Amino acid sequence: MTLLRDMRYPTPRELGLAARALADEHPGEVGLRQAGASRAGQPLWVLSLAATGGTPLGTPLGTDDRAVLVVAGAHANEPVGGATALSLARRLLDDPAPRAGCGWHFLLCADPDGANLHRTPSPRSLLDYHRSFFRPPGPEQPEWAPSLLPPDRLPPETLALTALIDELRPVLQVSLHATDLGGSWVQLTRDIPGLAEPFAASAAELHIPVENGASDAAGWPSPGPGIFVIPQPGSEAAGAFHPEDTRLSTWYHAHRYAGTTAIVEVPMWASDLVDDPAPHPDPRGTLRTLAARLTADAALVAAVRGGARVREDPPPYGDPATAPLLRAVDWTLALIPQVAAEWRAGAPAAATAAYIASIDAFGRRLSLRAAAMLLRVLRAQGHPAAPGLDRLVAGWCEDFAALFGARWVPVATQVEHQSRTVLAAYDRLVAAGLPDSTAVSSGSS
Repeated sequence: MTLLRDMRYPTPRELGLAARALADEHPGEVGLRQAGASRAGQPLWVLSLAATGGTPLGTPLGTDDRAVLVVAGAHANEPVGGATALSLARRLLDDPAPRAGCGWHFLLCADPDGANLHRTPSPRSLLDYHRSFFRPPGPEQPEWAPSLLPPDRLPPETLALTALIDELRPVLQVSLHATDLGGSWVQLTRDIPGLAEPFAASAAELHIPVENGASDAAGWPSPGPGIFVIPQPGSEAAGAFHPEDTRLSTWYHAHRYAGTTAIVEVPMWASDLVDDPAPHPDPRGTLRTLAARLTADAALVAAVRGGARVREDPPPYGDPATAPLLRAVDWTLALIPQVAAEWRAGAPAAATAAYIASIDAFGRRLSLRAAAMLLRVLRAQGHPAAPGLDRLVAGWCEDFAALFGARWVPVATQVEHQSRTVLAAYDRLVAAGLPDSTAVSSGSS
């Protein structure tokens, strides 16, 4: 297998143009439609591939129709999903076997506004990636918003996504995510028996480490390395080190129709540290040390944020990126004390080296992201505090990459691994027996 090594991350506009071209090449088999608009009025494009032997595109779905929904671009700083969606659509045209009786639908970018603020189509290093970094605060993220906002305040991107789930009643929803530095893992709202084997085989062939101690899934059931099942309602550990309740996200909206959601993470830069199953010699002491470092690092950023007289003029006089960047900075800085408190509370006595490495990486990226987004504002305004913060961001990026032995994973390799994992999840779900999607549940939404 030969993979192109110069593939880049497409912008929302490029995704739309490529999807339009694909639909024009395959009329009747491929369709493109707008499922809504972002807060800034950008289109939310859905690319659809008709089921072979099923309902034609453009007509209402019948009760016996089956669907898969793939969501890309839910996090602005994780741009690989759009490239994966297009690649997977082309693969399904070349080999339509998974489309037998099942339509495939791709929300090409769930947050185009955020994606346009995170400007890194071809990052050359962690520093390059963070130079134009943006990740909105939790309430502004389409998938997380329902866990943090009341129904009458949900953003239009979230409403469009949940309406799409209601329309399609997907037996499988896949959310394509990425991590800046680490390994690959999968979170599931329900177990998909047998997924661990093809997932591990793909990661091994492509030389991608498996994150078998992901901090995002601390304490969750794990049927295999890198596969984590989100605890069901009524259990503990709803979400590790996050204020959001995972089970209130849009990932669970598919449960209304007996669907399952898989969240597929792939790294931009790989690190073998997150794939080390050896017991850590002192997890509790190390967590306390990491909490102290995280608190100190955040204090450095907060001091610049509080001491710098930042202009927050609204457009057209100010930079239109200033307000969302500062909201994201403040959200991240407010989150850090909660994370540090969790870490000081202790760690499992039998924690692995991979688990501690994952937590270490999580903490480093929190402070780094806040600093990088604040730096963007200061540099745009020619602020005198910018050079000092620039040196801090550069040093943190260098230390992060060096300590974790970061190695770039080509975009085409990221895309290949995500595509394989999506197809394997659907294949194993079919093998396990698909539920009746017409039965509407009164459970989590």
